[in-house]
Amino acid sequence: MPRGDTIFALASAPGRAGVALVRVSGPAAGNCIKSLTNKDILEERRAVRRALRTRGGELIDQVLVLWFAAPASLTGEDVAEFHLHGGRAILEALTAELLAMPGVRPAEAGEFTRRAVVNGKLDLTEAEAVADLVNAETEAQRRQALRQYDGALSALYEGWRAELLKALAWSEAAIDFSDEELPDSLLGEARKIAEKTNSAIKAHLDDARRGELVREGMFVAVIGPPNSGKSSLVNALAGRDVAIVSETAGTTRDVIEVRLDLGGYAVMLADTAGLREARGPIEAEGVRRALHRAETADLILLLLDGSTENNQVKLPENMVNKPCLRVWNKADLPWPVLHEGLHLSLKTGEGLDEVIEAVTQAARRCLETPGEAPPITRARHRHALHEAAEALERAALAAEPELFAEDLRLSVRALGRITGRVDVEDLLDAIFRDFCIGK
Repeated sequence: MPRGDTIFALASAPGRAGVALVRVSGPAAGNCIKSLTNKDILEERRAVRRALRTRGGELIDQVLVLWFAAPASLTGEDVAEFHLHGGRAILEALTAELLAMPGVRPAEAGEFTRRAVVNGKLDLTEAEAVADLVNAETEAQRRQALRQYDGALSALYEGWRAELLKALAWSEAAIDFSDEELPDSLLGEARKIAEKTNSAIKAHLDDARRGELVREGMFVAVIGPPNSGKSSLVNALAGRDVAIVSETAGTTRDVIEVRLDLGGYAVMLADTAGLREARGPIEAEGVRRALHRAETADLILLLLDGSTENNQVKLPENMVNKPCLRVWNKADLPWPVLHEGLHLSLKTGEGLDEVIEAVTQAARRCLETPGEAPPITRARHRHALHEAAEALERAALAAEPELFAEDLRLSVRALGRITGRVDVEDLLDAIFRDFCIGK
């Protein structure tokens, strides 16, 4: 990121709108206000109506202008905001004027948030939450992203990091300042902190990927024998025709996926080929893909035809313990026996609400995080947490104080990579603050 550049970008959605927002950040932001309005910089955080004009004095638009002086701004730099009418010609005219100013250029993707991180206004987890908030499609995604943006995840990881920094400081002090009057139990206390933190990290990791599933969507595979109504069920849940429905067995050959919002949770629903002895290589490939999708799904929706006697499907051993909802279709026809489970008629709509509610409840059980701890939301976080836990496992087995301290240092560094806060000065501060070394 070039130093000293002033950047600008459209901060509202592209296209025609009643109001558009153009944000400017950098040392020339104040000069942009002066040049465009021919007036001095405004009072901070106060919206003022101004006329924007070109260099030749031609009126661009009547707008609201706001001024945020560094460091009390979104990015930690001087920031100007122009709230103008969202017509294309107005935006193009303003863009042309900004481009003509020295040191002003269009922002790169994510550059406003990156500057906020560099200037200490956000850490990495909060910056990631900004993207998650923008991309949130369901209520669960919005709640999770907002919680992370408010710093819940950052506070958890920084709390662990602070504890390990304390343990590391104590162990380093015991090693490097043995001639000082320090407590004899320092290394023992440091080991207790490391053990407690390791237990907390491992419990946090044992979450069945709930946070990532909320963010990315939960995968549900609809499987069953041919002509059980799988494609009709997918169409009914989607509220539109996304899969071809036919009385001819084996119509569905490939996996067809549709993204849904069920009860505030993002769900990727997959329609699959009917499970039977394949009649030809194309159908065999369809059955293979259906089984693979079911194997990798978070929930299996097994749809069976209740009106026939030959209606059972034996799931492979690797799917027996997966969460599975058994649904019996064709409740509008006579059944040889009464089956246990959910009953449904896709022809009349009977039982459809109960099936939707059952899938929603299953998603809630899979995705809701028990307790108050915020969930892990990204593979990057999970990888760093595994590294931290592995380093603490090694530290617990380290016989030498120097090896124990080194593994603590690696764990602290792994946690710091999640939030972006990795600073050697933190360790030195802890050593000299806790023990008054040199006094």
